[in-house]
Amino acid sequence: MSVNDIITLGCRLNTLESEVMRDEMAKAGVTDAVIINTCAVTAEAERQARQTIRRIKRERPGARIIVTGCAAQLDPAKFAAMDEVERVVGNAEKLDGAKLFGANAGLGQNDPTSIVVSDINEVKETAGHLVSGLDGRTRAFVMVQQGCDNDCTFCIIPAARGPNRSVPLDQIVAQVKKLVAAGHLEVVLTGVDIAAYGSDTGLTDANGTGLSAVIRAILDAVPDLARLRLSSLDPARLDDQFFDVLANEPRLMPHLHLSLQAADDMVLKRMKRRHSVDDVRAVVERARAVRPDVVFGADLIAGFPTETDAMFATTLSNVKDMGLHYLHVFPYSTRPGTPAERMPQVPGDAAKRRARMLRAAGEANLGRHLESMVGTSQMVLVEKSTFGRTETFAPVQLDGGHTPGELVRIAIVGVQGGELTTTHSNTNSNTQAAE
Repeated sequence: MSVNDIITLGCRLNTLESEVMRDEMAKAGVTDAVIINTCAVTAEAERQARQTIRRIKRERPGARIIVTGCAAQLDPAKFAAMDEVERVVGNAEKLDGAKLFGANAGLGQNDPTSIVVSDINEVKETAGHLVSGLDGRTRAFVMVQQGCDNDCTFCIIPAARGPNRSVPLDQIVAQVKKLVAAGHLEVVLTGVDIAAYGSDTGLTDANGTGLSAVIRAILDAVPDLARLRLSSLDPARLDDQFFDVLANEPRLMPHLHLSLQAADDMVLKRMKRRHSVDDVRAVVERARAVRPDVVFGADLIAGFPTETDAMFATTLSNVKDMGLHYLHVFPYSTRPGTPAERMPQVPGDAAKRRARMLRAAGEANLGRHLESMVGTSQMVLVEKSTFGRTETFAPVQLDGGHTPGELVRIAIVGVQGGELTTTHSNTNSNTQAAE
């Protein structure tokens, strides 16, 4: 472990924010500090955060441990009470070096304030930090918004991240330009609820969503960006303009990850989701009609309170029928402070069994997608010399000798161990790859 380090738990947004904190750490001249960027999506995530803190202190007894992220935002006193922790910083403060480390951090003096956490619901803006790249990653993430205005019964994240706040469009475009100039050919737009972009500012694109405007602005302003990918999408917010962009922008990757959580109408209603199963099916069918090569991932919760065997069977059947894969499946874990905590609970072993069944269905759907690509030629972004991803995010075993970050055209000859296999490749220039 380096003299300074950042341990990132949880989502892609945390990953991006950790890179900003890494830059702030360097500017502040901080030495021998470890930042734990926590997640709070489940009670288990908080337990893992505390476990990580204790482990790091055993490994680095002399290091300053600073805890931030969603779990720290929700219960700063709990983390401040840990003997291993020197400082607890909220989500609104963690991207400001002076607040993250204390004003005198670069002078080797500790700030006596151990908790620096404000009311996240009072925050009105997003931080406009630009990062030049992501440490050790070929795929770069760009934050387009923060927070969430939904009130799903299982979710504590709005309390940890605050309301929806859109990053100004010019800052997003500037960030993408900087990342592409640094050599990144693929960028992922990320946030808590990216499909809500612009709903707080009124930004629209020909009466469509602000997200469509963001996509068009990036692709128009950054012609050297080869691939633009989207993180999790609320299917209730995907409108005509979004499907128009999907149909007409080949650099927008044909890989949509939907925030479903369930595929049974009664469970969705009790979750207070804003879509029905028919709504999701319409999104899937429409996307395939305008972009036949599109594939789908999904977030799913198994064993949500009150979910019966019949309700789960409906979700499982719909996942199979709609051909959803790249599934992120979570057995339901009670999240204190949410309405779902007070609902009749499904036994933990049943939730885990259902999660396994959903994962198996997703893997079977993915297997069929991979088999359909055998005999084709695919553009692959190299992540390691022997591994890469296609436009549909399919994993590819490479024959070695490739440079991480480059795009290569690959002949797909088979499937092995859940990955596509190849025989040879021809490297294209970055300009050719972006066309």
